[in-house]
Amino acid sequence: MIEVKPEPLTEESFAPFGQVIEPNNSKSFMINEGTTERHHALSKVELDEGAAILSIFRGRSRPRPLELKLVERHPLGSQAFVPLQAEPWLVVVATEPKPEAVRCFLAQGNQGVQYSKGVWHHPLLPLVSKQDFLIVDREGPGKNLEEVHWDEEVRILISNI
Repeated sequence: MIEVKPEPLTEESFAPFGQVIEPNNSKSFMINEGTTERHHALSKVELDEGAAILSIFRGRSRPRPLELKLVERHPLGSQAFVPLQAEPWLVVVATEPKPEAVRCFLAQGNQGVQYSKGVWHHPLLPLVSKQDFLIVDREGPGKNLEEVHWDEEVRILISNI
C-alpha cells in the first residue's frame, strides 16, 4: 500500500501535468461595457485531429478510505475538468503509470484543471456525494483512451481527506 497526501493545487505545482483553470487577474480585462471581467485564455485545448467538445460529467464520491487502482490518459488531446459546484475535489496525476509516480492535489471548488495531452491521471474524484463538472475534450477518430490497472496487491491510499 502506498500512501499519498493531497497537496494544494497551484499553477506551479501542477505545471508538469497541465494548467490550473481559475480566475487569474494577470489575464483579465473588462468587457461588456465594464460589467463583466473576462479571465482570458486560461488554458488551450490540445488536439491532434478531431474537434473540441463540451460535456457535463456527474461524478459520485467513492467509498473511504479512498483506494486507487488505475490511471488513464488521452494521447490524442487534452482534457479539462471545471467543477460546476463550489466543492473541493481531488486531482490525481502521474508522470508514468506506476503507483510510486502518483501525486494528489486538493482542488478547491473554484479551480479546474486541464490535463495536457498524454498525461496519466485518475478518473474523476469528487469528495461530495454528487458533483457536476464541465468537460472540454476531444471527439474524433483514433483511440484516445489508454488505461493501466495495477495488480491486486498494489493500491494507493489517499490520506488526510
